[in-house]
Amino acid sequence: MLNELDTLESKIGQVVTLCHSLRAENDQLREQLAAAEGDKQGLAERMGAASARLEQLARQLPEAKV
Repeated sequence: MLNELDTLESKIGQVVTLCHSLRAENDQLREQLAAAEGDKQGLAERMGAASARLEQLARQLPEAKV
């Protein structure tokens, strides 16, 4: 009986350790996701600005004569 309790205690300890590890990993993944979303937003803004600049430059081109 004592051996079974020791085994159970060990398994519970492993589960607790795994839960802490998974929680830390989830926190890290949340931080990485937030950073990636910030990067995505910044890139989208830069693409919008580049697109507007290209449109402006295209309007300045002389008309092609056919």
